[in-house]
Amino acid sequence: MTTVAPSGVGALLRAWRDRRRISQLELALRADSSARHISFIETGRSRPSQEMVLRLADHLDVPVRERNALLIAAGYAPHYPERAVDDPSMGALREGMERLLTGYEPYPALVLDGTYQVLAANGGIRMLLEGVADHLLTPPVNAMRITLHPDGLAPRIRNLREWRGHLLDQMDRQLALMRSAPLRELYDEVAGYPLPEAGGREPATGGAHAPIALPMVIEHGGRVLSLISTIATFNTPMDVTVSELAIETFLPADPETAAALRGVP
Repeated sequence: MTTVAPSGVGALLRAWRDRRRISQLELALRADSSARHISFIETGRSRPSQEMVLRLADHLDVPVRERNALLIAAGYAPHYPERAVDDPSMGALREGMERLLTGYEPYPALVLDGTYQVLAANGGIRMLLEGVADHLLTPPVNAMRITLHPDGLAPRIRNLREWRGHLLDQMDRQLALMRSAPLRELYDEVAGYPLPEAGGREPATGGAHAPIALPMVIEHGGRVLSLISTIATFNTPMDVTVSELAIETFLPADPETAAALRGVP
């Protein structure tokens, strides 16, 4: 049975309110409105103004892309532009991200879009990609495929079961907060990759160093590296593309990894 997604602005707003587990009264109080008005909007008895759509979307923490969808459903033009990262108007953003990536070396760092396509990466990431199959490095390059595919990093990740579970949980949380058919397709694809018959089963104990967060423990160049991932996003984005960008950086989880990344024998 196929589930048909709601299309009218009222039905869409109600779906977002249900997803956030907020009552009509609570939403009305947050948006300086009334439960009666919210009810009328959701049932189609009242057409919300553009300002009201954006206000409700803000209080429901609706992703920027979906805010445009709400406006279109209400009969308004999209409010947020969607420019490609290589658009001339994004020059300052690109320069800033490149400086950040370069300044983070020798530690790995990369920029991802909303479906984990790699938009930029520094030398630390490229170092880790040695041995990854060419078909995974042919643009568009996807970080999830590179990490979990049997021809990618997966065979070298010692705690693959833990790291794979972390990545799938991360994607699952994203899907619970937003509608994204491409992200759902990616999740289904990478979740179906086979696990290695041997290896990839070690817990991330960190050896002599107890980890402060789940690291990715990976073999590289005859050494075992332990890396902790952090993700940064932009505050109050006003562009659909920018709202979905993420800068992922990796910190060494132990002194041995730090030394290896700095090229210390």
